[in-house]
Amino acid sequence: DGGFAEFATMPARNALAVESPLTDAELATFSCSYSTAEGMLTRAHVTAEDTVLIPGASGGVGGALVQLAMLRGARVIALASEAKHADVRALGADAVLPRSPGDLADALKGETITVLADVVGGPAWPRLIDVLARGGRYTCSGAIAGPMVELDLRTLYLRDLTFTGSTVIDLEVMRTLIGHIERGALKPVLAATFPLSELGAAQEAFIAKSHTGNIVVVP
Repeated sequence: DGGFAEFATMPARNALAVESPLTDAELATFSCSYSTAEGMLTRAHVTAEDTVLIPGASGGVGGALVQLAMLRGARVIALASEAKHADVRALGADAVLPRSPGDLADALKGETITVLADVVGGPAWPRLIDVLARGGRYTCSGAIAGPMVELDLRTLYLRDLTFTGSTVIDLEVMRTLIGHIERGALKPVLAATFPLSELGAAQEAFIAKSHTGNIVVVP
């Protein structure tokens, strides 16, 4: 309780200092989306040897996944609505494809997807899993297009896939993230700010999904 409040409390070990010239609102873009994304990439053991497919790449977590996977040296293939392709390219994605290409495998043009970092789920989920290479890793921390998906278990075991969920992050994840921020390696993607008194308008803007990045409510 109290996420949208003037004051909040947290365990002391979760309050970490950040030395950065960024504004409070810019720093706020990192605390949820980027820690979620870094936790996902950590669970999936992403390295420079990987090619990572990221659905929903224009969202807060999706955009964070693009930037953080790039920092690990991975090749990044992003899926986003075409109106937001320029924004996603600006984050550093190696390739940006339509959010729902008619034939995803064909659109990938032979790319070998070793990691699927997903916060979307929904009806298109089986097509995403189908492009994951043998021995690939799937990591999930959301289901914005719907939580119920269909899986043929033979796809999981015959192709030696690994599935991981990611919610509670390890303590080193935030320390790694702060290191990136303090080195200036991450660009905050601040779409808009709203005062707490206009929380309803902020939520409406979030639901409309016309923005790229993060919406911050300022107490």
